[in-house]
Amino acid sequence: MRRSWPVYLFSGFVALSGCATSEHQADGLPSGTPQISYAQVKSTPASYNGQSVTFGGKVLGARRLKEGTRIEILQLPLTSSLQPAMDLSRSEGRFVALQKSFLDPATIPPGTFLTVTGEMAGTIVLPLDETEHTYPLIHITNLRAWTENDEEGPSHPPSTSIVAREG
Repeated sequence: MRRSWPVYLFSGFVALSGCATSEHQADGLPSGTPQISYAQVKSTPASYNGQSVTFGGKVLGARRLKEGTRIEILQLPLTSSLQPAMDLSRSEGRFVALQKSFLDPATIPPGTFLTVTGEMAGTIVLPLDETEHTYPLIHITNLRAWTENDEEGPSHPPSTSIVAREG
């Protein structure tokens, strides 16, 4: 019995480690869930209604409305740590994210880099310069603002200016 305690202890650590999730895993997505790409959503947004997505990008503007805070975002690909790429030429378009609970637009000024997880909710048509543009619409469940000090692939949960969860 005395010799077997290390085996039990090791087995306990292995069992508990299976309960942990990666800090870089998109909130709200079960492990192993295939990511839906922005290109897929952009081509047929209605076919993804109700499904969870995680996109990143740069805030172009935010506006407080009766139904929540609407954020227009220039889509950018995400790195392995779910941080948006900083190269704006890699954008595949724009999307709109809606935070139903209060979010002060001043806390996410234009130029802020975000990672948004939420539920696809169809499209929204808004003015874009002198035209109208159809944007994929996401109802936010998790919002992460990246600061200039955040580095690629942080080894610990970095401090952020905003973390909003709908729940």
